[in-house]
Amino acid sequence: MSMEAQRTNDAFDVDLVFTKADLEDVIPHDNDLVVISVVTTGRKVHRVLVDQGSSADDNLNKLQLSPDILRPYGGCLYGFTRDQVEVRGYLELRTSFTDGTASRTESIRYLVVNAFSAYNMLLGRPTLNRLGVVPSTRHMKMKLPDLTGKVITIKSDQKEAKRCYENNLKTR
Repeated sequence: MSMEAQRTNDAFDVDLVFTKADLEDVIPHDNDLVVISVVTTGRKVHRVLVDQGSSADDNLNKLQLSPDILRPYGGCLYGFTRDQVEVRGYLELRTSFTDGTASRTESIRYLVVNAFSAYNMLLGRPTLNRLGVVPSTRHMKMKLPDLTGKVITIKSDQKEAKRCYENNLKTR
């Protein structure tokens, strides 16, 4: 269910490799999720879940954007337990990914849903694939190429990931 056309670019043909050095700053964990921060609409958004299992980029909230900018979305979205999630519409936002040394800004189409979540945004397979992202839960990082062929390495915020997980458990 990709809402965006695939594009090819030779700059994206770089090796995205995880090494032992990528493990040096990882706190030992029991299968923590990869939770990062991005910049969109001029604001830093924390608690962004990198979800390889999701077929949509969704659950955008707390950006104080007018509901008038939402475009209609005719599809359905189903949760993990096959319950239908209300989709309020979609919008495209310029989103920046950076590690402090390299960055990449892309327009991403987000579904806006009416559902409780500890996460502010969810990046699903459509965006991960289009941007050439390789996440690693073992290394608690994700890597993606910038537009010049450099590798951007974004670290997961493990403390925030644990808090989000615990908050989701409390609401069930």
